[in-house]
Amino acid sequence: KQSYAPQSGEIFGILRQMKDTFESNLSASQKEELANQKAYEDLKAAKEAEIAAGQQQLDTKTRELALTNEKNAQAKVDIEDTKASLSADEQFLMMLKEKCSLTDKEWEER
Repeated sequence: KQSYAPQSGEIFGILRQMKDTFESNLSASQKEELANQKAYEDLKAAKEAEIAAGQQQLDTKTRELALTNEKNAQAKVDIEDTKASLSADEQFLMMLKEKCSLTDKEWEER
């Protein structure tokens, strides 16, 4: 009569090896996931800092543009005032030359 030789020990060995492999893979995957999450958080923080810096620069440039536009408008008003003043001064000079000319003639006639 042949005796029965159980094969379950071999099967349990294979199952234990599979379990160890799965646990090892799970641990490695979890470590990799944590590293990836940390890298993501670092990248996210860096990008948020870049966005904040960009927004601050945008605000600064917007203020500078407003000041420049205001100065430009004031300069346009100033140039108009200066042109008007120049015109008035030129008219005064012409009248003064005319008056001087008349005065010179009067003196020559005496």
